[in-house]
Amino acid sequence: MAEGVAARGAAVDLLNAVLGEGRMLAELPEPELPPGERARARRLTESVLRRVEPADRLLDRHLRKAPPLGVRNILRLAVVEMALGAPAHGVVNAAVTLTRKNRKSQHLSGLVNAVLRAVDPQALVTAPMQKLPRWLRQPLVHAYGREAVAAMEAVFAAAPPVDLTLRDGALPPQGEALPTGSIRLHDPGQISALPGYQDGGWWVQDMAAALPARMLEARPGESVLDLCAAPGGKTMQLAAAGAEVTALDISAARMKRLAENLARTGLSAKLITADALAWQSDTLFDAILLDAPCSASGTLRRHPDLPFVKDGSEVAGLAELQARLIDRALTWLKPGGRLVFATCSLLPEEGEAQLAAALDRHPGLRVERPTLAGVAPEWWQETGGLRLRPDYLAERGGMDGFFMARLRNG
Repeated sequence: MAEGVAARGAAVDLLNAVLGEGRMLAELPEPELPPGERARARRLTESVLRRVEPADRLLDRHLRKAPPLGVRNILRLAVVEMALGAPAHGVVNAAVTLTRKNRKSQHLSGLVNAVLRAVDPQALVTAPMQKLPRWLRQPLVHAYGREAVAAMEAVFAAAPPVDLTLRDGALPPQGEALPTGSIRLHDPGQISALPGYQDGGWWVQDMAAALPARMLEARPGESVLDLCAAPGGKTMQLAAAGAEVTALDISAARMKRLAENLARTGLSAKLITADALAWQSDTLFDAILLDAPCSASGTLRRHPDLPFVKDGSEVAGLAELQARLIDRALTWLKPGGRLVFATCSLLPEEGEAQLAAALDRHPGLRVERPTLAGVAPEWWQETGGLRLRPDYLAERGGMDGFFMARLRNG
């Protein structure tokens, strides 16, 4: 098969699954390709998902009628590749080859060739950013304003950098030191080949995702429960701080990854695969970290498939689950203990509203505002919660959207 066609074909298959079947990339099996080509297929897929709307506007100028989804995805992929600087000749040839491979689309190979030779990929470079879907954009505009949402969309349009959390004393790969303590790599290449990976000196974790564990301020010897723990970044932070960590998650597959991460880093925690709403603890904990299931709307930088798969219908149910998990977690907390509640969501009903409701339900709770290195004063709210947005530090690659607050019972 011609060079690059296999990775491109795998990317088209992934796009068909996301845009045609409504499946998340994380749910799909990895393409059966060598590691480098597999990573390339994933990169290409995500690049297209960040530009579906502007790519379609450009292509539709040259299409008299809508082609089948598979052919449209071949066209989307090709025009995005050319806009990102790939040589047009190779891209067009690969697109034609892919179209001919499928018996149902081979008669459209001439159309694909003609359209791709007619489009101006530079028009995609200067096109307006892809907008969030209405179900998400509308509440975000209401919460933050149009200018802020447009700034977030600009961040979502770019491939995100990779952030690392370091163990004390570990030497990081060469990268940018962020004010919160994370190390940012803008072009890391293969993660597992970087210095320090095999030694367990660091792990991949967005700078925003690293802050809930820092907000908890676990101390050596403390008993700490990490709820909804997998894949383990926060568990490793807590264990590295010297805490005696119990990590609980409902997903056996994700807990397997957590166990692998602990093994690589040489850190230890007690692992429990269970539903937090059904699990019973025979001990109370000094501190609990609840990074609750949510819409994940703050993670669009890394999950550009999410806007095409979700429709917002799950948010009300998730908000109810978050409230139940907060109430459940408080029953396992020692008197005077502390709970950090966090969600990787931009929606206030999964953050600010949850905090307000929890304080109403539990009069003995109070919010604490700890000192966190590198956190700008304007990121804090009057209530004591911390709101992080993707457009913060946009000039350095942004961050995931999060809400978090530290609560003490009594």
